[in-house]
Amino acid sequence: QVQLVESGGGLVQAGGSLRLSCAASGRTFSSYAMGWFRQAPGKERKFVAAISWSGGSTSYADSMKGRFTISRDSAKNTVYLQMNSLKPEDTAVYYCAARSAGWNYIPPNSSYDYWGQGTQVTVSS
Repeated sequence: QVQLVESGGGLVQAGGSLRLSCAASGRTFSSYAMGWFRQAPGKERKFVAAISWSGGSTSYADSMKGRFTISRDSAKNTVYLQMNSLKPEDTAVYYCAARSAGWNYIPPNSSYDYWGQGTQVTVSS
């Protein structure tokens, strides 16, 4: 069992930056691939970014490439999402997710087993 707690959300103006954190506890964090997803009001939850157990493989949704960066600190059992050049359309609840996976493997978006409660990000125009 893995427990995930997100933090770092808030209100920011367009063009600004935020860094989200996801603290994991429970089973061995380092053997889990981690992902970030987001859900805007009235819309489906969508993939944002993911990082492998090793940290050596990352994946991003096309609209986030070049603006968002995912990273992890296994010593702190924490995964981060650095978000730059934020746009109003980035407004959503951001969720952290985890799945046991191989060293450099990025699992399919639908296969994550554990989810956090989410943190709200609001970008004003």
